[in-house]
Amino acid sequence: MLDNAKNTPELPPEIARRRTFAIISHPDAGKTTLTEKFLLYGGAIQMAGQVRAKGEARRSRSDFIKMEQERGISVSASAMSFEFSDFWFNLVDTPGHSDFSEDTYRTLTAVDAAVMVIDGAKGVESQTQKLFEVCRLRDLPILTFCNKMDRESRDTFDIIDEIQQNLAIDVAPASWPIGMGREFLGCYDMLHDRLELMSRGDRNIRAQSVKISGLDDPKIAEHVPPHLLSKLREEIEMARELLPAFERKAFAEGTMTPIWFGSAINSFGVQELMTGIAEFGPEPQVRPAEPRQISPDETKVSGFVFKVQANMDPKHRDRVAFVRLCSGHFMRGMKLKHVRSGKPMAISNPVMFLANDRELAEDAWAGDIIGIPNHGQLRIGDSLTEGEDLKFTGLPSFAPELLQSVRAGDPMKAKHLEKALTQFAEEGAAKVLKPLIGSGWIVGVVGQLQFEVLASRIETEYGLPVRMEPTQFTSARWVQGARDKVDAFIAANKGHMAADHDGDPVFLTRLQWDIDRVVRDYPDITLRATKEMQV
Repeated sequence: MLDNAKNTPELPPEIARRRTFAIISHPDAGKTTLTEKFLLYGGAIQMAGQVRAKGEARRSRSDFIKMEQERGISVSASAMSFEFSDFWFNLVDTPGHSDFSEDTYRTLTAVDAAVMVIDGAKGVESQTQKLFEVCRLRDLPILTFCNKMDRESRDTFDIIDEIQQNLAIDVAPASWPIGMGREFLGCYDMLHDRLELMSRGDRNIRAQSVKISGLDDPKIAEHVPPHLLSKLREEIEMARELLPAFERKAFAEGTMTPIWFGSAINSFGVQELMTGIAEFGPEPQVRPAEPRQISPDETKVSGFVFKVQANMDPKHRDRVAFVRLCSGHFMRGMKLKHVRSGKPMAISNPVMFLANDRELAEDAWAGDIIGIPNHGQLRIGDSLTEGEDLKFTGLPSFAPELLQSVRAGDPMKAKHLEKALTQFAEEGAAKVLKPLIGSGWIVGVVGQLQFEVLASRIETEYGLPVRMEPTQFTSARWVQGARDKVDAFIAANKGHMAADHDGDPVFLTRLQWDIDRVVRDYPDITLRATKEMQV
């Protein structure tokens, strides 16, 4: 990563105005509402819907599975593009549920920054912490939005303190709330010395903004009652003494996060957050790849698949591969090299997700996310280039933590089951392992909920009832080493061996003892808990 401003390449204006970011939060912190309001301000929709008992709130309960089957909501939310003032935003949504953390991890490899949403009453929750650690691993710049300030929430200093303690990151207030709960009036914008006032009447009205010159400006008293005003002055004085001022460099390195306060459902604070993303958010960044890194200002097009969504249209069995463009100016109809197979691919109907619509993308630039409908040629981790053999790195596949064997209810349909499982493996929805001994398949996932989603999707999309049963194995590890050593190891441990859908050897373990035994008896063999996608 080129850190200081002078080393960064000068980007073409179209690329420099791109902002590609993900929204992360614990389920129910208001992520879907915030996304809707982003689209409202971006002019992509006229009226923001209310989520209340739909969307995110439902996603954390059992209807989640139903919703995953319909696939509508999580798909339209998985990538959206819209314009905001002079900027082009590419917003990627992530599932809030921890059982889908691998999907989230891969999504975060395709963005340049993250917006972390926290609930003013609950503060930093467990899932937020996990997702934050992933951002940390990648040094992603993070902007924080503290939502639901129109309900009874915790003291502002407590919230900031908790973020600093739990996430070990400096927090610089970009705005400061005036009152809370029923008394919540709005915020004082600390970066621009403005008073932002919330309208409780119409939730789709943008906040009123009053320009003031500092907190001693007599104009403030016209808008803020005396008891809240004295508290505001006192708190801001303390904040300026105790908390760090916003520094662009620390933010870009991922060690400081600016925080905005607001209420997404009342459209309040959202515009300030978006202005913050536009002003401070990073433009498309240099991407790690083998044999060299890729800079966004290169003229040749390159990109990688970070997500595959199958059966978006069940009638056509199509799959849409989500591609993050890393360099160049892509035009519809271009022929790109599919590096894994070495074959050229004509990309004739790429789509962009504008609000809830899919539209044909006539062109796209580095930083954009496009969907490429295909019939299984593209898999997660695939690179597309204008001829160069590149492999984008940093897209991990994690060893499954839960294993079950799966059989078709009707033994005559074993072939169909194989096809369905292969498809889900390519989508990254599960690890599918074929044991060397015996028939049947073993499916491995990160969270229990994924088994249920998988079984119901196989049934609804393929009309195949399946039986999931416990297996004697508890975890799986990829086997690495010299070819002859690996072959000898497989021959000696046939009962524990399986192959994943890439054909790579996998060692199935029952207890930690199995792993210890391999470490002791086979010094030339390495057991790995992660592997790069598509090596």
